[in-house]
Amino acid sequence: MGRLRACRHHLRRLLETRPPPASPTPARLPHLPTRVSPFSSAVAVAATAPHDARDSGLGSSAYWAWIRAAAEAAPAPTPPQEEEEEGLSRYIPVKAYFLSTSIDLKSLQAEHGSDVVPPSTRSLNYIALRYSEFPPEIMSIGVKDNRFCYRYVVVFQYGSAVLFNIADHEAEHYLEMIRNHASGWLPEMRKDDYAVVEKRSLTTWMKGGLDYIVLKYLDTDGIRIISSVLGQSIALDHYIRQVDDMVEEFTEINRIMEKTGDFTMKRKKLFQLVGKANSNLADVIIRLGLFDRSEIAWKNANYAQILEYLREEYELNQRFGSLDFKLKFVEHNIHFLQEVLQNRRSNFLEWGVIILLAIEIVISLYEIIKDSSMMS
Repeated sequence: MGRLRACRHHLRRLLETRPPPASPTPARLPHLPTRVSPFSSAVAVAATAPHDARDSGLGSSAYWAWIRAAAEAAPAPTPPQEEEEEGLSRYIPVKAYFLSTSIDLKSLQAEHGSDVVPPSTRSLNYIALRYSEFPPEIMSIGVKDNRFCYRYVVVFQYGSAVLFNIADHEAEHYLEMIRNHASGWLPEMRKDDYAVVEKRSLTTWMKGGLDYIVLKYLDTDGIRIISSVLGQSIALDHYIRQVDDMVEEFTEINRIMEKTGDFTMKRKKLFQLVGKANSNLADVIIRLGLFDRSEIAWKNANYAQILEYLREEYELNQRFGSLDFKLKFVEHNIHFLQEVLQNRRSNFLEWGVIILLAIEIVISLYEIIKDSSMMS
């Protein structure tokens, strides 16, 4: 018994003096598969659209009426129990840029094919790029855990780029990457800041705020929806400024006409303004897809709610209405000045005919006088 007690005592001392086992090195977060959220997997609530709205075409009032109704009726999904935590939230900075009038998405995708997120819809006017190894600088601005470690860059063909979780001092690297595939560079790049807060304890699917939106979950489809509105908004600012410049130019012409009763614009300059006005309107409607329906929002009422809220927040319909009104003012002035120039041209031709007739009359009189003098 004494020997057994001594062996037990010796074994206990060895276990107490043995160093604790080293903690295993945390495994690196694997690359997420397609359609799986880097934040979390969103629970989608599908909404079936009315048949007549589905067949009404892109940009129809029936489609946007359904979007609005689906947004109001979208329920909040039930989060997984293991991730339900009071006060858990993540701050995701978002930056929208308008760099140029065109970006070659095919060459961009060919060069960065390994970073492209496979599309979830048939839309061809944008691509989404995903980058891992989230920098520590962003982690210190409000993110409460390190599970979100991806950056996203959504590039649109019409010249906009929207960056998620990228700091100001790092944004230039990604913008320079996009500029290598851009054409029609702008003399002044436009920028807009936004933010997304992902909060699991939110009792509704989403909640709006001043320059930010709070969501229960943010996945790649949510990134696409938010990017589409921010990209359209920042591009629309550029075209509104272009039209404002034309309105100011015609206003100055009208002031000169009011004082002098005449204007000195050349026909070539007027045709350039006509082309500029028509191209701006075509770019806003066709290239920006301002009234094209979103397949993501069409299939899921939660994304329809985000889309409707952001379109109202950025007043896309109202701003387009203002742009359309200004373009009608420009069009009215163009028609008026075209008529004036046409009248000038007609007057010039009429005077030319009068001068030719006068010359012919003078020549005829000269010949008559000459013949009469010879006969006498």
